[in-house]
Amino acid sequence: MKKRFLLVLILFVNLFWVSAQKKAEQWENLFNGKDLKGFRQLNGKAKYVVQNGEIVGTTVLNEPNTFLATEKEYGDFIFEVDFKVNPNMNSGVQFRSEIKDANDKCNVTDKKIPERVHGYQMEIDPSDRGWSGGIYDEARRGWLYSMENNPAAKTAFKNNAWNHYRIECIGNSIRTWVNGVACAHLIDDMTPKGFIALQVHAVKDAQNVGEEIRWKNVRIQTKNLQPSPDDNVYVVNTLINNISPDEKRLGVRLLWDGKTTDGWRGANKDFFPGNTWYIKDGTLNVTKGHNAESQNGGDIVTKEEFSAFDLQFEFQLSDTANSGVKYFVTEKEKTTGSAIGLEYQVLDDDKHPDAKLGSIGNRTMASLYDLIPAKKNGREKLPIGEWNRGRIIVFPDGRVEHWLNGWKVLEYQRGTQYFYALVAKSKYAKIPDFGMAAKGHILLQEHGTHVAYRSIKIRELK
Repeated sequence: MKKRFLLVLILFVNLFWVSAQKKAEQWENLFNGKDLKGFRQLNGKAKYVVQNGEIVGTTVLNEPNTFLATEKEYGDFIFEVDFKVNPNMNSGVQFRSEIKDANDKCNVTDKKIPERVHGYQMEIDPSDRGWSGGIYDEARRGWLYSMENNPAAKTAFKNNAWNHYRIECIGNSIRTWVNGVACAHLIDDMTPKGFIALQVHAVKDAQNVGEEIRWKNVRIQTKNLQPSPDDNVYVVNTLINNISPDEKRLGVRLLWDGKTTDGWRGANKDFFPGNTWYIKDGTLNVTKGHNAESQNGGDIVTKEEFSAFDLQFEFQLSDTANSGVKYFVTEKEKTTGSAIGLEYQVLDDDKHPDAKLGSIGNRTMASLYDLIPAKKNGREKLPIGEWNRGRIIVFPDGRVEHWLNGWKVLEYQRGTQYFYALVAKSKYAKIPDFGMAAKGHILLQEHGTHVAYRSIKIRELK
């Protein structure tokens, strides 16, 4: 009886929310179905025409990405559009986008484009990769939210069919849906307002000339915005040392508060090595020393121990930097150098000699140090001085993933014969049960070079 009552109550609440939402909705059509009034074409010379009440975008050879942009700019809004795209074509919907920013940093590489469109884009990706619904930062930071963060939503997009997109931008929260399936959730404040644009991607192969994408039912809300109900989509939050309400609801918390040394101590110590580590402007920094492992004051570890978790962190490299984020650190080895643990390598691959040591690149950035190389495609790499986003996921069943700037670069499983074989050929071969502790501390390594960390957060998994 109680169970039936609860189901009726949930149904009533959902119906009430839908009714209230529809009552509050005030849609404005951005496309009148007749012509392109209210739009302007930017960047390239792809073709845009109106046919049968639809906007038709067509690819043109050797033209850069082309955008049909609204003349108006929008800050907070809910946007929807229906589209049908050629399965061989890439496209997207720009939003909160600009022509150039205040610092004129729009990565212009094509001399034909004096002012390059840049800003957020909801990806349209008919390929097998399945990243439709992801959020890309056009001509600026690259992928902010790939669909590897939410693989269950990869199948929401349908080829050779009309698809429905929804974007909700309310304050710093950006959320996307494909055919009613929640895809991406980004917290970001780089661009608070801008135009909306329909993209026709550049093509360099003659066989891709003439491919079409069709849009219709292009509409927007800007008043009395009612966000969709909460979902369990993974949240990417670029705000510094910040936990959003949705992250908090999902169990994410700061592992470092951005202000004090609370929760941390020196490895194999009962105090925090303040002569080596310091806090400045919301960043946790290790000083430059003698480029030696843990010889200038040592590593720092969390006072807590963790078993299964989703760890996120940002790190900034200096020239020739070397550091690492270790996990399952027990300190039982009582080493004089760095404490022992599985290590996410933090390194300047171009200039630090350690990148060329080990085997097949297993000491390069984001690798499982001395065991498994990170499979990087080059797009994850950021210049020295910029902030990288690292992520380590340890699942309850022993699976582990390393991520770099939104890309999954390696995965493995502890306790398998493959794992033991890798350890047997590594520098850890003589350490009993290396990497197999049930739980352990998380460690930031001091290796004699300056590296900064921030936005260190964790969600424990069960």
